[in-house]
Amino acid sequence: MTKQTDKSRQNRAILYVVLWVFVLVLLFAVLLNGTDIRMLNPKGFVAQEEFKLIVFTTAVLLAIAVPTLFFLYFFAWKYRESNTKAKFDPDKKHGKFFIFCLWAIPVVFMLVLAPVMWVATHKLEPQKSIDSENKTLTVQVIALRWKWLFIYPEQHIATVNYVQVPVDTPVEFDLTADDMPMSSFWVPHWGGQLYAMTGMTNKLNLVPTTLGDSTGSSAEINGKGFAGMKFTARASSKQDFDAWVRHVKQLPGVLDMVEYESLLKPSENNPSAFYSMTEADLYDKVLMKYMGSHDHHMGQE
Repeated sequence: MTKQTDKSRQNRAILYVVLWVFVLVLLFAVLLNGTDIRMLNPKGFVAQEEFKLIVFTTAVLLAIAVPTLFFLYFFAWKYRESNTKAKFDPDKKHGKFFIFCLWAIPVVFMLVLAPVMWVATHKLEPQKSIDSENKTLTVQVIALRWKWLFIYPEQHIATVNYVQVPVDTPVEFDLTADDMPMSSFWVPHWGGQLYAMTGMTNKLNLVPTTLGDSTGSSAEINGKGFAGMKFTARASSKQDFDAWVRHVKQLPGVLDMVEYESLLKPSENNPSAFYSMTEADLYDKVLMKYMGSHDHHMGQE
């Protein structure tokens, strides 16, 4: 009777595991069908390298996790209370080989991961310029409540919640913020995120490699209008980018200090806006607004 009961329990356990695996596979298939998982669909040099790291790291961790989970359930089943055949000896001392393997296995995995991560960390450092035959394009980014202002210092134009750059061209985003909490600038298709903070500038270097539109956003909650703080990031051909710049230069909008003060007011779900001219050194003026307060705090310390 006991053997039949154990066999029945074992069959039910196997059936439950199979059903759960089937449900999980079906759920993932439904969720991922026709869905653009941006982190898993890289369209930029940095994003592609990060995707390779994700796949490599996941494979290494699964090589650890799968056997660990298997043995966890195997031993739990083998040494269950109803199994009288299992020999349980809690006072048994393990040999040196067992102790060696216990430490050697995680060390081996660390030795596999560490060199790859070390090289990738330096290669993909956000502030590091990316080598290319094409000239680097500089885009100054100011995080506002709750919108993104993009200034093209060489082209003397500016946009709100829209940025366009040539494909296969290194882009250096100079990030800062004005009158708002710290924001996280992120275009998942192109690469990782970096913070924009008041009174300082961060540099994020990216290279889009695929034509088309992507969605950028603030990757961290930063207040009431967080959900609508999104922008369009377009990678176009060099010819289309130059034509777009010429078109913007013909528009009537001018980003002077009066218009900037208007943009500085909190607003949500802002549409794209374009300015044919910008206030001279606007980005530097925004940075300098907070220099006095920083010096004051340093003096107090």
